[in-house]
Amino acid sequence: MTPFEDLLRQFEARFSRRHFPETPATLYDPAQYILGIGGKRIRPVLCLMGNELFDAIRPDAFEMATAIELFHNFTLIHDDIMDKAPLRRGHATVHAKWGENSALLAGDVMLTMAYEYLNKIDLSYTRRIMSLFNRTVLEVSEGQQLDMDYEQRSDVTLEEYLHMITLKTSVLLACSLKTGAIIGGSSQGNSEHLYQFGKNLGIAFQIQDDYLDAFGDPAKFGKQVGGDIMAGKKTFLMLHTLKTCTPAQASELQHWMTVPGRDRVEGVLSIMRACGADGWAADLKQHYTGLAMQNLEDVAVLSGRKEALRRLAGDLLQRDH
Repeated sequence: MTPFEDLLRQFEARFSRRHFPETPATLYDPAQYILGIGGKRIRPVLCLMGNELFDAIRPDAFEMATAIELFHNFTLIHDDIMDKAPLRRGHATVHAKWGENSALLAGDVMLTMAYEYLNKIDLSYTRRIMSLFNRTVLEVSEGQQLDMDYEQRSDVTLEEYLHMITLKTSVLLACSLKTGAIIGGSSQGNSEHLYQFGKNLGIAFQIQDDYLDAFGDPAKFGKQVGGDIMAGKKTFLMLHTLKTCTPAQASELQHWMTVPGRDRVEGVLSIMRACGADGWAADLKQHYTGLAMQNLEDVAVLSGRKEALRRLAGDLLQRDH
């Protein structure tokens, strides 16, 4: 299989062009803008890798990959509005630059254009792919709504958080791999194993992301740690701490969450460490990593063909920033 980096270059060569009309510029320029500020492009490349696991990459896989990346950026535009985020990848967010109304419409045309690319793929597998893609669109929306709902609740369970993360983050990774596999001629069983690989990989990645935000090295992380604590987010770490802390620790935690600035972060982290949240998160990440790698092992193709996916999973889950 082709290494991730080479597939990324191939995808970027096709994707780095204007996907929208020139006028009205106030509608289409904001949509093109967010595509131009970059991104890791993990999801579209996973689609290409899902195809290549079973056959040579077909032109339809690039159409599918483009649709996935457009949908992903649609979610980013709308998420930034809901989060009132001023920056995305170090640049002004679409709504900060053009206003919320134009940003909403830019997101809408982004999603519509994703379906235009889906319309270009071969009819022999359109129904399977459209069904999966539409289900994923609904699930990602459900995940975002649950995330907002949970901000208003004090009794969120770890199981509920896992479900929300699966919907908000993991299912699109899984969809990317499975749609590529369908285009590559995969059997239903193999494509489902690949879907589960993407889903469990996404959960492990989110656990790691929560961990790095709390316990990462600022020099490597590229920013101050504790952003989730400052925002009062209910991460894996916070939920575990709330579940395992003593009444005295719970009272102390409640106090620290009312303290402004960096003192809050240090106070909360001290309780998280006392409750063993750091080691617990490492074990939980390893659990989902093991599930993902077993899912990949269960795909019935030659082991050597899976090496690029193994290497990518390792790179994603061993990062320290």
